[in-house]
Amino acid sequence: MKTGKCVLFGAIFAGALLVGCGEQPKTKIKSKTTAAKGGDAQDHSHGDSPHGGTILEFGKHHGEFCVDHDKKQVTVYILDGAVKNAVPIPVDTLTLSIKSPQFQAALKASPQDSDPKGSCSRFVATDDRFGKVQEFEGTVSGVIEGKPYLGDFKEEPHGGPGHGKH
Repeated sequence: MKTGKCVLFGAIFAGALLVGCGEQPKTKIKSKTTAAKGGDAQDHSHGDSPHGGTILEFGKHHGEFCVDHDKKQVTVYILDGAVKNAVPIPVDTLTLSIKSPQFQAALKASPQDSDPKGSCSRFVATDDRFGKVQEFEGTVSGVIEGKPYLGDFKEEPHGGPGHGKH
């Protein structure tokens, strides 16, 4: 009888571990690519960015995070795999999550002249906190054709107009 109770208790405990507390698993899209042959995740170099910003992986696309401190504005460009050409996506808004200071901003579609109607390759957010000269770190997220995408980025110290060394 003791053995039966132990087995029953063990089965209930194992079932509780499998079911958990009702939280849904979070889908995480890594900002790394998968090697074509080996299948191992790896970082890779993107070379120079078209607009002088920070490159991020964004699903099958790339993104470029650019900040204009004077305008207190961030622009995110959606780019192809070679990080050279704009890739318009059928989205009105993306979400920008900044780590420090922690806040979110809506990146609103701001189509370029070459973007077809209903698609956009440039997204813009304005916020006073972008006026602070610092290296921003965060995530760009959005849903493209029903599929969620995330792309992490981290600016590195650099010089240039509006930046100086910081």
